[in-house]
Amino acid sequence: MKTAIILGATGLTGGILLHELLHDGRYHKIKLFSRKSIDINHPKIEEHLIDMLQLNDHAETFTADEVFCCIGTTAAKTSNKDLYHKIDYGIPVDAARLCKTNAIHTLIVISALGAGKESKIFYNRIKGEMEEAVLEFGIPKTHLLQPSLIGGNRNEKRPGEYFFKIVMKVFNPLLIGSLKKYRTIHPETIASAMVWLANTDFDKTRVLSDEIQKIVKNEQG
Repeated sequence: MKTAIILGATGLTGGILLHELLHDGRYHKIKLFSRKSIDINHPKIEEHLIDMLQLNDHAETFTADEVFCCIGTTAAKTSNKDLYHKIDYGIPVDAARLCKTNAIHTLIVISALGAGKESKIFYNRIKGEMEEAVLEFGIPKTHLLQPSLIGGNRNEKRPGEYFFKIVMKVFNPLLIGSLKKYRTIHPETIASAMVWLANTDFDKTRVLSDEIQKIVKNEQG
């Protein structure tokens, strides 16, 4: 049986992923690294409440078979671009570094559709730079998920995102063919795909939003 690490279990997708792993018999321990507790009592859970920007200081406890990184912030929540960079770039890269140090061979990271280090969009550029840095560590089984707009209800107010989700409900059916990747994706779909990728041989490193949905659809038959 395996041990998994989740970074970002207090977030929307990370929380759903946690519940999936808790009910998955292949995992006997789930280590959570976060700045606040999830307030769930479960024999599988081992919480480490830390300053996430100092993740490198916790190499001794950062041991597992797999690492799932669900870290991410928004411009509305983190307006300081330096802090934004430390979160969206720094934490996943530190996780990759610790995977390399501690011989963890599986790393699955949530990035974003449109990620690219040459992008003129700050958010996408940071994600692209993060992806390139993560890949430099050469973790044998690395998957970078690039979801489109993530649906679901968050515990925080994001008025712009909420409006866009409403608009996308109308346009989703119109996005066909190569445009399917822009359809809104459910956090449950992302979480299920992460678990599947961790336990299956899959040769693609970057997994686009429509591919994430296809993986789960095929898995469910």
